[in-house]
Amino acid sequence: MPADTVVLLRHARTAYNATLRLQGQIDIPLDDVGRWQATEGAAALASSHRATRIVTSDLERAADTADAYAQAIGGDVVVQTDERLRERSFGDWEGLTGEEIAEGWPEEYASWRRGADPVRAGAERKATVAKRMAEAVREHAEDLGGDETLVVVSHGAAISLGVTAMLGLDPDGWRGIAGMHNVHWSHLHRSGPHAMPEWRLVAHNVGAGYPLDQWRLGPDWNLEPGPKSA
Repeated sequence: MPADTVVLLRHARTAYNATLRLQGQIDIPLDDVGRWQATEGAAALASSHRATRIVTSDLERAADTADAYAQAIGGDVVVQTDERLRERSFGDWEGLTGEEIAEGWPEEYASWRRGADPVRAGAERKATVAKRMAEAVREHAEDLGGDETLVVVSHGAAISLGVTAMLGLDPDGWRGIAGMHNVHWSHLHRSGPHAMPEWRLVAHNVGAGYPLDQWRLGPDWNLEPGPKSA
């Protein structure tokens, strides 16, 4: 019987997250705050979910977050990579801020904000991302036992679209799942036999319990600036 529990974990912070740049599939590493988030978030997730299998996107920010979680549960589970778990590709928009995108592609940016696919920018279609995410999750869960847990480490847009597909909803038109903060997770549980949809969303955007402003700024969030040198 396949695994009943799937947890989808978003990666920790990068410099692009901090400066509100669209990452897509640019392979950017975690920053200092991100490494702290990965450690703290991994400990929190390990306290409630101990994976039998860990699978991650092959992009560095996700793989390093997955490694932190693997260490938090004892280091006995080997982290596997699957490029189907990559973030949605955003084509020419990758690396840009919202303001830069709006300036260069005003009509398509406005359409994207309404939920359309920015195909002229070369972005991957939402339905394509949802399909590859759901296929990867189902495949990795398939050969685990019913009482075992699969933890998948991926990216914000990819997770939202994957969860949408696994709940049997239309990724092109349904926008009812909010995006997740860094190192926060969604918990899916398999429904009963012949139930529709096959999976239920048990929890969403769960994290380590820090106030969000502290979480975004890291461990030094409350430090006052030091005296200026003469």
